[in-house]
Amino acid sequence: MRFGLTDGQPKNFDEIGKVYSVTRERIRQIESKTMSKLRHPSRSQVLRDYLD
Repeated sequence: MRFGLTDGQPKNFDEIGKVYSVTRERIRQIESKTMSKLRHPSRSQVLRDYLD
């Protein structure tokens, strides 16, 4: 949703928050935590295997 992968239209935190009935701050926190996990070396190696 955030980057428009589902429908081609990027959404901001407010729009996503309304869909899931949570605040934009909570959406920001979820995104931040997810990005941190994806940047972790053990997880990034698994993702690299898909890209190669």
